[in-house]
Amino acid sequence: MYSILVHAHSGIRWVVLGLLVYAIYNSFSKWKGNNVFEAGDRKINLFAMAATHLQIILGFVLYTKSPKVMHGGDMSNALVRFFTIEHMTMMLLAAVLITVGYAWSKRTADHKKAKIAFWFYLVSLIVMIAGIPWPFREELGGAWF
Repeated sequence: MYSILVHAHSGIRWVVLGLLVYAIYNSFSKWKGNNVFEAGDRKINLFAMAATHLQIILGFVLYTKSPKVMHGGDMSNALVRFFTIEHMTMMLLAAVLITVGYAWSKRTADHKKAKIAFWFYLVSLIVMIAGIPWPFREELGGAWF
């Protein structure tokens, strides 16, 4: 069961990142082109937010099951510290930014919707990329999938 959750969490990462990049591109092109941010554009952002929320739920389940998470463990150990505190904190921050950006862009004036969505989603993507245990961060034991 744990292995399935890890693979699902790792695989859905690519869906989340892809949707975020697409939402950022779409919002930027609408903002800079002075185009109307329509219902279809909002759905792109909604799908990115929903995928992120699904990823967070899987992450919470893994947080309770993972042997890499040790409450009260040795925080001088980079692996334990990363998965116990850093990864979770950064991903929660990214999810909050996406949620706030979506809600705020939905409720603001038409000419500002795309700009607000762009900035919130972009900052969220940067935080996510920084918080992922990539394979080139060898001490964290991450994988591409």
